[in-house]
Amino acid sequence: GECQGSGSKPYQTQVDLAGPAFRCSCPSRKFPCKHGLALLLIRCNEPTLFKATDAPAWVTQWLASRVQKQEKAEQKVVEKASAPPPSPQDIEKRESRRWQTMQAGLDQLQLWMADHIERGIATLSSEQREGFQTMAARLVDAQTTGLSQRLKDTGEAVGRAPNWPERVLRTFGTLQLVADAVAQREALPAPAQADLKTALGWAMDKADVLASGELLDDDFTVLGVAMQPLDVTAQSRGSKVTERRVWLQGQRSGRRALLLDFSYGGAGFDSAWLVGRAYAMGLRFYPSASPLRAVVGEQRSAQVDSLAHTRSVPDEWLAMAQRCAGNPWLPLVPMLLAQVTPAYHNKAWWLHMNNSAVPLRLGDEPGWLLAAYSGGQHVNLFGEWDGEQLTPLTAWSSDGVWRNGELR
Repeated sequence: GECQGSGSKPYQTQVDLAGPAFRCSCPSRKFPCKHGLALLLIRCNEPTLFKATDAPAWVTQWLASRVQKQEKAEQKVVEKASAPPPSPQDIEKRESRRWQTMQAGLDQLQLWMADHIERGIATLSSEQREGFQTMAARLVDAQTTGLSQRLKDTGEAVGRAPNWPERVLRTFGTLQLVADAVAQREALPAPAQADLKTALGWAMDKADVLASGELLDDDFTVLGVAMQPLDVTAQSRGSKVTERRVWLQGQRSGRRALLLDFSYGGAGFDSAWLVGRAYAMGLRFYPSASPLRAVVGEQRSAQVDSLAHTRSVPDEWLAMAQRCAGNPWLPLVPMLLAQVTPAYHNKAWWLHMNNSAVPLRLGDEPGWLLAAYSGGQHVNLFGEWDGEQLTPLTAWSSDGVWRNGELR
C-alpha cells in the first residue's frame, strides 16, 4: 500500500505475511513502523479491499530480493556443510594472527590512554572528541570492534555529560582490564576467555552454540524488548542496522536470558516477542562465566500472559553485583525491581526504592507517562543497568503495563 506522509511522495509500505516481514520507505527506526501496522490492520478489518492484481515494481523487486537472500543463505549452508573442515593447525594459525593484530592495537590504546592520564582527564576539551573517534577507528582496524564502540560512546560524552571525567576514567579502567586479560589469556578459565572474546568483539558461531551450549528448558517470560540503531561500518555503505534485545526470565529456574538479534537494511526481524507473554522453549546459552546471552534451540508453544515474579530490591542488587563480578565487561545488566516509584527531581528522573534512589535514562514524554501510570504508587519495573543509569523497559501493576514509554 501507499501512505501519504509529510513528504511529497507517498510512503511505499509492504508486508510479507510469510515472515511476517516489513519494509517501508519512511524514515522511522521502528520495525514494524506505524505504516506497516496500519496496513496489517486494514488487511484484518477490511480484507475485501485487497484484490489480486499485478504488483507494482517496488513490490516485486522487494519480494525477489527476499527470495534471493533466502537462496543465498541456503546455498551458504550447503557450501559450509560440504566444505572440508579446516585443520586444527589452520585454526590455530588464524587465531594466532588475530591475537597478534589485537595485541598491537591494544598496545597503541594503552599508550594513548597513558598520555591522557598523564596530562589529566579533566583537561580534556570538547574539541578533543575527534581523538576518541580516531582511536576507535584504529581499534576497528585491530579487529577489536567491541572496544571501539565503548570508546566512541565515551568520547561523545566529553564536555557534555555532567560527570564525563568519571565516565572517561571508568572506560579507561575497563579497557585496561581487557588489555591485561589479553596479555594473560592463556591462564584464564575457558568461560572467562569466552567473555574476553565477546568484549573484544570476537563473535561466536551460532551453530556452535546450538550444538554445544548449555541447554535450559523452561517457560520463559518476556520481561522487555529494546531496539536501537547501531553506528557500525555497514551504515557507511547505506545499510541500516538495528539491534534488538529480548530479555527473558524462566518461570521455574528464575534464570535471566538475552536474545540478541540484528536487522539489516530495514528488513525487520524473523520473529516477534510480546512483553508479558510466556513461551515454552529450550534455550542454548553462550559460554560465559556469567551466562546471559542465549539462542532459541526449540520453541514449543506460547503460554498465557504472565509477568515474572520479582525479588526484593537488596536481592536484585546482590544478583547484579554477582553477575558483574563474573563478567566485568557486561555492557548491560538486566534488573527487575519490585515496589519502586518513579519521580522527577532536579530536572532528572529517578527511581525510588526503600531509602535510596537510582537515576533513570528516560526522556520527558515517556517519563511523564510512566509517572502518570504509577500515580505516585509502587510499581514493578524491569530495565537495563549500564553502570550509571537504569533504562526502564517495562513497568506493571494490577492496573496494567507500561512498555517502552507507552501505556498498554
